[in-house]
Amino acid sequence: MHRFYKNTGDALGDKTFNFALRIVNLFKYLQEEKKEYIMSKQSLRSGTNPGAMVREAKNAETGKDFIHKLAIAQKEIGETCYWLELLYATEYIDEKMFNSLNSDAEEIMKLLRSSILTKKKNMSIQKG
Repeated sequence: MHRFYKNTGDALGDKTFNFALRIVNLFKYLQEEKKEYIMSKQSLRSGTNPGAMVREAKNAETGKDFIHKLAIAQKEIGETCYWLELLYATEYIDEKMFNSLNSDAEEIMKLLRSSILTKKKNMSIQKG
């Protein structure tokens, strides 16, 4: 299987893109191997959205717009964690798969929080 991983030096952009790739592969696995169609679609939607929001934030019109886009990404990665927990609890994914994906999601959550806080801090410095 061809794997395309981004490594542009933009940690958040690369991590959200690569996480989205893993979620797409999870979706395909759940649909083809496990015949699971509801939670897989939900995790696909929420798990690929953070990367799109991070990409949109790079072209934000204002600082507030930037924060808003990253806040949406943060909410979506939180939702993805929920779907991963549910997939694990219902035995559609094993512990190893859950731990790996959940660890990546938690790392992305931390990066998003840090980026939001940094931007808020920088915006308040500019005002003062």
